[in-house]
Amino acid sequence: MITTDGNNAVASVAYRINEVIAIYPITPSSTIAEQAHALFELGKPNIWGDIPKMVEMQSEAGAIATVHGALQTGALSTSFTSSQGLLLMIPTLYKLAGQLIPFVLHVAARTVATHALSIFGDHSDVMAVRQTGCAMLCASSVQEAQDFALIAQIASLNSRLPFIHFFDGFRTSHEINKIVPLLDETLKAILPQTAIDAHRSRALTPDSPVLRGTSANPDTYFQSREATNPWYNKTYFHVQEAMTVFAAATGRKYQPFEYYGHTEAERLIVVMGSAIGTCEEVIDVLLTSGEKVGMVKVRLFRPFSAMHLLSVIPQTIQCVAVLDRTKEPGALAEPLYLDVMTALAEAYSLGERKTLPRTIGGRYGLASKEFDPACVLAIFKELMLLRPRPRFTVGIFDDVTQLSLSLLDNTLPRLAKLEAIFYGLGSDGSVSAAKNNIKIIGNNTSLFTQGYFVYDSKKAGGLTVSHLRISEKPINSAYLVSNADFVSCNQYTFISKYQIVTRLRPGGILLMNTPYSPDEIWVRLPQEVQALLIQRQARLYVINAQQIAHEYQLGTRINTIMQMAFFKLTNLLPWGKTQKALQQAIVMSYSHKGLELVEHNLQALKAACNALFEVPLGTINEVSPILPPIVSHAAPHFVKTVTAVMLAGLGDTLPVSAFPPDGTWPVGSSRWEKRNIAEQIPLWKSELCTQCNHCVAACPHAAIRAKVVAPQALNRAPVGLKSLDVKIRNMHGQKYVLQVAPEDCTGCRLCVEVCPAKDRNNRQKKAINMASRLEHIEEEKVNYDFFLNLPEIDTTTLEHINIRTSQLITPLFEYSGACSGCGETPYIKILTQLYGDRLLIANATGCSSIYGGNLPTTPYTTNVDGRGPAWANSLFEDNAEFGLGFRLTVDQHRQRVLRLLNTQVAILPPLLLEGLRTAEVSVEERRRQIFELRRLLANKQDKQARQLSNDADYLVDKSIWLIGGDGWAYDIGFGGLDHVLSLNENINILVLDTQCYSNTGGHQSKATPLGAVTKFCEQGKRKARKDLGVNMMMYGHIYVAQISLGAKLNHSVKAIQEAESYPGPSLIIAYSPCEAHGYDLALSHTQMQQLTATGFWPLYRFDPRRSHEGKLPLVLDSHLPTGDLSTTLFKEQRFRQLNSNKIEFDKMSAFYTTIEKELKQKYDLLARMAGQ
Repeated sequence: MITTDGNNAVASVAYRINEVIAIYPITPSSTIAEQAHALFELGKPNIWGDIPKMVEMQSEAGAIATVHGALQTGALSTSFTSSQGLLLMIPTLYKLAGQLIPFVLHVAARTVATHALSIFGDHSDVMAVRQTGCAMLCASSVQEAQDFALIAQIASLNSRLPFIHFFDGFRTSHEINKIVPLLDETLKAILPQTAIDAHRSRALTPDSPVLRGTSANPDTYFQSREATNPWYNKTYFHVQEAMTVFAAATGRKYQPFEYYGHTEAERLIVVMGSAIGTCEEVIDVLLTSGEKVGMVKVRLFRPFSAMHLLSVIPQTIQCVAVLDRTKEPGALAEPLYLDVMTALAEAYSLGERKTLPRTIGGRYGLASKEFDPACVLAIFKELMLLRPRPRFTVGIFDDVTQLSLSLLDNTLPRLAKLEAIFYGLGSDGSVSAAKNNIKIIGNNTSLFTQGYFVYDSKKAGGLTVSHLRISEKPINSAYLVSNADFVSCNQYTFISKYQIVTRLRPGGILLMNTPYSPDEIWVRLPQEVQALLIQRQARLYVINAQQIAHEYQLGTRINTIMQMAFFKLTNLLPWGKTQKALQQAIVMSYSHKGLELVEHNLQALKAACNALFEVPLGTINEVSPILPPIVSHAAPHFVKTVTAVMLAGLGDTLPVSAFPPDGTWPVGSSRWEKRNIAEQIPLWKSELCTQCNHCVAACPHAAIRAKVVAPQALNRAPVGLKSLDVKIRNMHGQKYVLQVAPEDCTGCRLCVEVCPAKDRNNRQKKAINMASRLEHIEEEKVNYDFFLNLPEIDTTTLEHINIRTSQLITPLFEYSGACSGCGETPYIKILTQLYGDRLLIANATGCSSIYGGNLPTTPYTTNVDGRGPAWANSLFEDNAEFGLGFRLTVDQHRQRVLRLLNTQVAILPPLLLEGLRTAEVSVEERRRQIFELRRLLANKQDKQARQLSNDADYLVDKSIWLIGGDGWAYDIGFGGLDHVLSLNENINILVLDTQCYSNTGGHQSKATPLGAVTKFCEQGKRKARKDLGVNMMMYGHIYVAQISLGAKLNHSVKAIQEAESYPGPSLIIAYSPCEAHGYDLALSHTQMQQLTATGFWPLYRFDPRRSHEGKLPLVLDSHLPTGDLSTTLFKEQRFRQLNSNKIEFDKMSAFYTTIEKELKQKYDLLARMAGQ
């Protein structure tokens, strides 16, 4: 047996039984493609001895079109997708079904974005393609996901129907379990070679030409569609046959519809997907108490065979609940219910059933909402009623339409030998450690294991909760651990934020990573936590993992240390065997990143053995703190009643009435979150400061602020608040204040690294230095609260906007959930400082949409006047067109207001009218004019005057920005971006170029540079990156700039201002360091400078307005490349990793020669265009 997850299990089979694989990353299916591509890069053959062709496309639409072409020409082909990606494939799926082309599309089923995006699992995507004509086979576990990947292929080849093989995203795709693998011999033995040969014989070839994809007319189309009926009628039997053949080869038996339960059951649940395992557990318990209950497992959803469904339902059934993991608004009911109800009703009407069971339909599990035994018990209880509600929901509290079932206590007997929960912080290695734990146990014992991992959409910095089960029997519990033997709190601050100890069973072990010693930790714990530990008679252990990680240069990665503690406390393996397994795991996990990192982890592992201490439980200590409120009492009502509950990890308890039904969310809530995740925060050494504001500009989270205020504003300043006399020329006589937000800082150290001011006597000391957050937080909280209430600068007094003065303006993008050291967010922050009070943002899906709009808190906020950026996200692929809609509408509104203005000529002063009609006026003056206009119209009752007063703000020009990453701009959204820029509309596009698909985990995009190692490009990219800027310059009418904040701060600010002022389309391509690049992002500004100096990222501005002045439009703002490119690139793991991939030295040398030559050619082209 092997220990693996659902996606890996599917990839292993799909890769081996196909010849052409087209891929595109989308969560949660991305790792199927990653695993398949890793096999491809290693040169692994399929079962026929050939290495499949693999290609990453620009979108899911491109991937399925490639598959279609491959299939038409006789290949066995596949792809993997989820959610919106599946929807992009719909037109081609219709074609594949209509043309009777066999293939299998593997889908990790995920929520389709509606009022909000969600990366989590349900069936709304697969239910949206049920009408395409594809057969649909659903797996309910990791083992089934592997097995059905093969069964679907067999059935598809024999039936000639395309199959969608789907399984629950995350719950199955990412669950780690112990399964029996399928060997090559088994695949070869049961794949139908005759059907494969027949498929190949139908290949398009000029040697035997035919036409496909013709255009039909009314006289023939209908008949042709009906001609496929026999194939659909036989499909059930082909699936059954495939399952029979599979059972003979493996011993694992499946049925398209399978009954489980009492032979004379009276109450029945019909369900498909991972919920099957949970229902089985409940049914087993209820059967022991004599209850007559059962379940039908639906595996073949399309074609839906009513006859075979009915054949497995006992005639004794009186009441049926059909469960759908989707919502279809406006429909009579959800899809599975309608099919089951129709089957029962037809059978009853035809006399095939003596009775018609009372049949009800319920929704569950949307966006991975927990479906646990309590939900199943509630459904069976509802079925006992004389009149159960015909439609219901389960797992939520619906106080609006009263559809939800009340949940019962989960009283199932304990099945596992050990259950554990690990609370971690995204990027601290907790999830990786939990996965390794499961694999070590699974691979070194006869025990069965299960791992499931809960996290939000953030790549780093969010809460992660890992759920582990270890048992002597197979584990089918598709729900979270709620009563654990072992709980690990890997971040000390979490003990006060989340109800961690409530998940600990009596007598269980609580392990804490804490900076405090064993002697002082008890008094530091909140009194409520002390009480729970005493009540549960828990065993408390502590370890200072951060200290060990720091000592051995592991950064924030504490996974190795916490793994050791887990095994030492649980005794699941002999200690010697544990140490050996952990050492092997370290080598496997880190060898590709260099031997030095491997050695550091091995040393940390050794040190951790002696750093684990048990803490005896004391009494509740009155001097210990009490749990603080989740948010400040000063927070708005919505934040206190909704956001705070979500921040506490209790969002599941919120009722339906708490939420805005259309997905509209208030802004400015991130200020109340107070994450407190930094170990160290920056402190200002004012006497060294040059007031350059570089630290403020560099801060990714707007956690360092600067203000200039009158001296009297500081009369009541806290003792610890520092200030300086202002050095800026036209601000003399005022005070300069720099202050950190101690609870919002993520501790990235960027501010320290960019600070140019050093102490002459100690070059290690700068004007800003890192210090312990715990030691300084109370003083700095007081300072920051006072700082926030200081007056804002009057922007009209700023003579010139540059990096220094712009950073005195309060940002309207703050404390986001972006990764520590993020290279994208500073650009957005600057944008809001310059134009935030009139900013409209259309944001493509990706990193910027997640840290920009991921609940529970939102970083966009308002100024003191209540104005701020208005932000919306549509999709990944259509953001340019979406943003164009903003521009067209704003212009239309403005024209309407100007027309209404003409209706009031008789009552408005001529000077005011002239001013309002004039475009060339400052924002401040325009708002003053609008204020006067509204004053004059205040007493007017006619409809046009009221409408003019209401809509007058459209006379202030809105700054419209379309923001997204390179995956959007270079790949999936390029067609729309190109078209929108080709128009003459006044829109601004900001491309946050990380040179990879950052949000999906660092996959290759067309922006990925030559030589970089990424996912889908494990051996280094072998072609040059797409030059989006030069491409768009060719139009001639587009403002184009390529910028890098770290390389040249003022250049970035200047380019943004020029783009915004340009009266047509503008494009800014902003180099954005990302953790996927593989180096300490605290050093990113230095790296950006070197990348520009070597010609890797030249800086330029292409301004068509210069042509009107008789100048060349292109200005090249960086110098002729100098320096050693390979030395600069090798500071990043994505380039350095080529060394680890065993590429010969001479090939490496030639490779970098090629890169330098390509960059030199590009620079020479730019230089010629700039007239240099």
